Amino acid sequence: MLKRLILAGILAWPGVAGAHFQLAYSPQTQLEKAGDVPIKLIFWHPFENGAVMDMGPPRAVWALHRGERIDLSGSLAPITFTGAQNTGRAYDAVLPVKRAGDYVIAVEPEPFLEEAEDIYIQQFAKAYLNRAGLPTDWEAELGLPAEILPLSKPYNLIAGSSFTGRVMADGKPVPGAEIEVEYIAAEPDMTENRAGPAAVGPMPGGAIVIRADEAGYFTFAVPRAGHWGFAALDIGPVKEHQGKPLSQDAVIWVRAYGMGE
Repeated sequence: MLKRLILAGILAWPGVAGAHFQLAYSPQTQLEKAGDVPIKLIFWHPFENGAVMDMGPPRAVWALHRGERIDLSGSLAPITFTGAQNTGRAYDAVLPVKRAGDYVIAVEPEPFLEEAEDIYIQQFAKAYLNRAGLPTDWEAELGLPAEILPLSKPYNLIAGSSFTGRVMADGKPVPGAEIEVEYIAAEPDMTENRAGPAAVGPMPGGAIVIRADEAGYFTFAVPRAGHWGFAALDIGPVKEHQGKPLSQDAVIWVRAYGMGE
């Protein structure tokens, strides 16, 4: 944890990239029709359209729908994704959407060696899609080693309202967890595999950071429509990988809309 905190301060300096975030991205979270939905798995700095990190093959990619697990691993295809600074390895996946209800996407990546910190980072990420407005699974706990449980329905928040989550590790709440907040300012182009133009710039002062309370709960007032991410840092049970420190983080992505969209 100490190394992550020190680096967070270093990365807040001007000209240095901010928080790493594992994405499971689809531009639309509200689906009307059945069909195959493309998903992009990118390890990136999306708020500042910063560096793209090379992803290894994910250990598992799946979706929960009506209590059943749908394995997406067979749909994975390697791609290169281009941000404003560089190009990195990423993956395409396909989610087969059939019935109405929630589709909770889970990504269990291979640990990434952050050479600047000399540690590994493994971010267990969740994202949410819904078909036909029927809520079925969004509150479910997936049993990931590190996980944020939503207490607000995560795929149709109102910009200007708030999102509340609970940080969990190994099935137990994490008191006082440090949570970094991210915004996808430059949305990925699903066809061109590159970042689009940035709608806003990153906030001054470095990464946005909040703390969970003694029971693992946190609330964030969502100021703008779009995709927002929350990463609870270094909360997972495994602390070492290949002889180096390992930070297991929990990531959740939510979607906010402006009134009238």
